[in-house]
Amino acid sequence: MLAMLRRSFLPAAWLGWQVESNWTDPLLFIGFSILKPIASVLILVFMYKAVSQAGTNDPIYAYIYLGNTFYIYVGAVMAGASYSILDDRERYRTLKYLYIAPISIPLYLFGRAMARFITGSLAVVITLGAGVLFFGVPVDLARANWPLFFAALALGIVCLAFMGLIIGGWTMTIRNEPWFIGDGVAAALYLFSGAIFPLTLLPAWLQPIGFALPMTYWLELLRRALLGPGAAAFPSLAGFSNGQLFALLGGITLVFAALSTFAFRYFERRARELGLIDAVSNF
Repeated sequence: MLAMLRRSFLPAAWLGWQVESNWTDPLLFIGFSILKPIASVLILVFMYKAVSQAGTNDPIYAYIYLGNTFYIYVGAVMAGASYSILDDRERYRTLKYLYIAPISIPLYLFGRAMARFITGSLAVVITLGAGVLFFGVPVDLARANWPLFFAALALGIVCLAFMGLIIGGWTMTIRNEPWFIGDGVAAALYLFSGAIFPLTLLPAWLQPIGFALPMTYWLELLRRALLGPGAAAFPSLAGFSNGQLFALLGGITLVFAALSTFAFRYFERRARELGLIDAVSNF
């Protein structure tokens, strides 16, 4: 297992970092890493001020800001798996060689997801720092519950990686216009995850979708860890303790771990049968 980890995960993480960061010179990469999340958060702040008269002192402001900040990981880690498959299959034409190499493809994809986690973390740190310093987000770093924060963050990232494995496998079976799959799924789940508003604002028949998603409990735990007991006053999950939220997130992660194993094997076998391992889309 350790040998497979060294052959699959670690080289994939290094390769993913090179792909993500080596497309330009370091100065431009750093500038892009700073300006992109700042521009995104400015849009959010201005939209909030345009529709709300409560100002940044309203607890819902921190709720929205932190949810939007940590949702960056969903696009980076979960959607990143499908981009890794497409990059290797169509841009670099190397996926077929990976399949004859003595590596584990799921571990390889987890390694590529780790590289995207690192680049996503840069955006998260910049966005969170800008919120605390310039946009009035009431996060007291000295009083934050860091053990809860890092435990929830790690468990959520693992769950997103399993979800990304499912999407990556699905992407292998699609020939026409597969590039939108990862972003499309991330955008769809954004509505139901409680990232920007409590789930209680959704129609009653849509709320069960949100309660079935791991991101709902993950984002709530991260908010509570950074904002303290006051974050539990938000209506969607106010009746759950931190331990209950963590248990729910852990249970859903185990479900996605099992589901991703079977789903990836199915999609991989389907891609082999259809001759799509080395296919190029739109042809």
